[in-house]
Amino acid sequence: MANKGQMTGMGVYLVAAELSRQGFIVSPTSRSAAGADLLVTDQACQKAWSVQVKTNSGQPNFWLVGAHAQHIKSDSHVYVFVNNARGGKPEFIVALSKHVAAKVYHSVASKGSEWYSFSTADRPTEGEGWEQFGDPNPDPNVAAALQAESQAGAPPEPLPA
Repeated sequence: MANKGQMTGMGVYLVAAELSRQGFIVSPTSRSAAGADLLVTDQACQKAWSVQVKTNSGQPNFWLVGAHAQHIKSDSHVYVFVNNARGGKPEFIVALSKHVAAKVYHSVASKGSEWYSFSTADRPTEGEGWEQFGDPNPDPNVAAALQAESQAGAPPEPLPA
């Protein structure tokens, strides 16, 4: 059985699977990429997002975020907060980085350590918020052309001699 740390680390894959299920193109980044766990685009490659995933195991009412969460504000940077309750369906909260930056709570412990967090109470929508990504197929003509091109299976260009 997976331990708590292993289950918490699965959040990136849960989010990638959900976005893929919805029709988006999703790619995990390198583990050392600062600020982005996933790169996401719609089917026509007209819109792209960087996604930071924060995962908790159980039912906490907040997620720890770094100090950078107060400063990273972009229309194309999104946080997906995951409550990965054991044995249950994961709960997702999708929030634009501008919203998270405005709602980050900063606290200093008595021994001087600093904590930055985002609260469940600060969720931007009633539901999970996936609609913030928009339609994965924004232009049916472009999507159809891309689909036809990939199904055509055109042979690769020959290499120069």
